[in-house]
Amino acid sequence: MTTFTKLSYERPDLDALNSRLSDYSVELQQASTLEEANELIRQINQERNEFETQSQLVAIRHSIDTRDAFYEAEQTFFDDALPVYEKEVQAYYRVLTEHDLRRELEKEWGSQLFELAERALKTFEESLIPKLQEENRLATAYQKVMSAAQIEFDGKTLNLSQFGPYLQSPDRSVRKAASEARYTYLADNGDELDRIYGELVRVRTDIAHALGFQSFVELGYARMQRVGYDESNVDNFRKQVRDVIVPLATTLKEKQAKRIGVDALTYYDESFVFPDGNATPQGDEAFIIEGGNTMYRELSNETDEFFQFMQQRGALDLTAKPGKSGGGYCTYLPSEGLPFIFSNFNGTAGDIDVLTHEVGHAFQVYESRHLTTPEYAFPTYEACEIHSMSMEFFCWPWMELFFGDQVDKYKFNHLAGSITFLPYGVLVDEFQHVVYRNPGMTVAERRQAWRDLEKVYLPHRDYETNDYLESGAWWHQQGHIFQSPFYYIDYTLAQVCAFQFWVRMHEDREAAWSDYLTLCQAGGSRSFLKLVELAGLQSPFEDGVLKQTVGQIEDYLLKHPLAN
Repeated sequence: MTTFTKLSYERPDLDALNSRLSDYSVELQQASTLEEANELIRQINQERNEFETQSQLVAIRHSIDTRDAFYEAEQTFFDDALPVYEKEVQAYYRVLTEHDLRRELEKEWGSQLFELAERALKTFEESLIPKLQEENRLATAYQKVMSAAQIEFDGKTLNLSQFGPYLQSPDRSVRKAASEARYTYLADNGDELDRIYGELVRVRTDIAHALGFQSFVELGYARMQRVGYDESNVDNFRKQVRDVIVPLATTLKEKQAKRIGVDALTYYDESFVFPDGNATPQGDEAFIIEGGNTMYRELSNETDEFFQFMQQRGALDLTAKPGKSGGGYCTYLPSEGLPFIFSNFNGTAGDIDVLTHEVGHAFQVYESRHLTTPEYAFPTYEACEIHSMSMEFFCWPWMELFFGDQVDKYKFNHLAGSITFLPYGVLVDEFQHVVYRNPGMTVAERRQAWRDLEKVYLPHRDYETNDYLESGAWWHQQGHIFQSPFYYIDYTLAQVCAFQFWVRMHEDREAAWSDYLTLCQAGGSRSFLKLVELAGLQSPFEDGVLKQTVGQIEDYLLKHPLAN
């Protein structure tokens, strides 16, 4: 069993690959029997899985150490190669969707593949390859700025992720000093971040117009492969968040200020939740992995097998270190059947959230690895996040392993944070709608648009004397806005589904877990709304579902002994 570090990488011969894919597409177009067509689709899937395994291998190794010159060069290669490769995938999609045997092929491969292919065909033209390459290079440039931070603080040299413990310090002066140091770095790079984003808005708008879209909003929805709902559904969902969640979140923030003994909750207080300090893991990475072994062994046979597999393959890179890209993610190496989890442990409760959230993604793709169609490895993003956010809640019974006598603080803050996240999540989404509907905005106008929306969704937010944040620049640190446009409402939709699992697991845990497992095993073979139905959940778009779902959670939070 080859471990991740021993996996060999060889730069793909792009011309040869594209030639093979082109030949297969021509043969598929000419295929007159179902057997012949199915075999050609299997061959195409295998070629794509092998290429995408090499692409992900580079992306992972580059993010583990962005200073590594070899993988930086390989990432540059893939930034340019992916749009060229996409040309052949699009040619395959066109043959697939127009095939005389389409009805029979849908029975074999599922209608979702054809739905996704039709949407993808709207997002690409060969003439746009140079602009797509430019978009990729700009997204990589953003990652480089954010990963390059080497900030002197407390006698140490820290990257952005390593500030976590200081931002949660019981000493308010430490929280403020750490926040100022961190945001000074971002402010110093603010002009460059604004420049990169301005260029991204320009190039994405150019691509959208060239494809016949009114703006990048419509292209963004098509890229996100949204099936069964549209912008009007999302707008209505945001309205429900404003009406139902913002008042509750504001109440929770007011209680937090009173609880920690401050007159006004400032931006450097928001991560500090309890007067005697937040719940923190009672050990390092090895301790957390040991607890994870116990937790996933006792949760189910499936999670036990999966978590052992991940460790045997060395598919976890968890702790923050110099040169490492920020954030956390799960990705998949399809030819190896191997999920990979990347994070930046920093000694805060977020380390445990990673162990549950990213594991939720990885467990899903492990359970659905029998689906060798590349489009089915993961579902579309809003469905993906159901697995991760729900796993966080399914793991609650084992949180004492990590937090000891602080477990109640962890659970309260985890659930309260899930509520207060919703307004922020829809703010990120609405901001992008505003920007891409008005691509000619100046830097100052974009920042003002963000600040105006903050006042709607986060009315408690107080930047005190921080001019950089008061100008509306908080979003600079939200990587999705730069690298994955419109990938954010997905978290909020999934959170509402995860809340439903939270309610159900308190009523019948075994039945809730069974539905969750069924959801994971379905992978991406169905649309978001069909997966929601499969799992026995209600669509978050339905009027009243948000209010109904949050009712029990609101009672739990406002009546909790730790609330006041």
